[in-house]
Amino acid sequence: MKKSLLSAVAVTAVLAFSGSAWADILIGVAGPITGPNAAFGAQLQKGAEQAAADINAAGGINGEQIKVVIGDDVSDPTQGVSVANKFVADGVKFVVGHFNSGVSIPASEVYAENGIMQITPASTNPQFTERGLWNTFRTCGRDDQQGAVAGAYIAANFKDGKVAIIHDKTPYGQGLADETKKAANGAGVTEVMYEGINIGDKDFSALIAKMKEAGVTAVYYGGLHTEAGLMMRQLADQGLKAAFMSGDGIVSNELASIAGDAVDGTLMTFAPDPRKNPAAKEIVEKFRAAGFEPEAYTLYSYAAVQVIAGAAKAAGDLDPMKVAEAAKAKGPFATAIGELGFDAKGDITRPDYVMYTWKKGDDGKYSYFENE
Repeated sequence: MKKSLLSAVAVTAVLAFSGSAWADILIGVAGPITGPNAAFGAQLQKGAEQAAADINAAGGINGEQIKVVIGDDVSDPTQGVSVANKFVADGVKFVVGHFNSGVSIPASEVYAENGIMQITPASTNPQFTERGLWNTFRTCGRDDQQGAVAGAYIAANFKDGKVAIIHDKTPYGQGLADETKKAANGAGVTEVMYEGINIGDKDFSALIAKMKEAGVTAVYYGGLHTEAGLMMRQLADQGLKAAFMSGDGIVSNELASIAGDAVDGTLMTFAPDPRKNPAAKEIVEKFRAAGFEPEAYTLYSYAAVQVIAGAAKAAGDLDPMKVAEAAKAKGPFATAIGELGFDAKGDITRPDYVMYTWKKGDDGKYSYFENE
């Protein structure tokens, strides 16, 4: 009798444990949690975690609770694949991430082979969604769309200038620079310089000397804020007064702390500020009350989790392939960055980019402001 009682208790415990395990929907959040791009990793993590908490408080996804699992890829493709494989081993079914296109693209292959749906809030290289994979989505736009806006701006404002196009040799940085170059060339502007730097470079003296020799009056940079900020500072220090323009890879207030006063007047393409969307007002206030400013990709990450939840509800299922099908067929979905629908590739159907200028705000601190 005692033995039977113990067996019953053991079985009950196993069933209870199994029930709680199955009740968790594992969503992986992957990005540069550490390293020079950690500011962006924090945006992805904070956005997804807050969305999960809010969705859980409202009853979860199809009645089940979300559990967020974090993977640090340090902006490195090899580490990104390792994160992807660990997510597979952990039973993750949905991924919000990665940040860098050069990490998202190889990681997506692992996810596709293992039945995991991936939504990146930030990877803009067209190839992420151009390879015909079933599982790739993004809540942001693409470099060919962003480059078209940047190239048109260069043609309209620097047509008679001498433009240098610089990139960091990554799928994101070079991809964006090449799309901008293509658009500018198509509008009649031919650059006087096209050069690549390396991630981690800190001394741009030789590059700037070459710019001076070429008489450069405007610089377009495809890459991230760390190298961009150092380049801006050194351009100013070496007396080259050239307009500086870049893309969404510099959308971090950390840029100002790196570049100092040299950031003033910097031009940048990014989508309309999602913090100003009325649908995001309550969410933005929640972040700020917690001491975190939800700039750049924070709300794009929040929206990615909302899309997963909305598509799962539309599918009436938590199978990632069915959720992916519903995301494409049954949108648009209400999110913190507005209504999002997806085409057959997994790209959003309403991409939009505008121009920003970095300058001092009313608080005396440098930040980015949408051009009027």
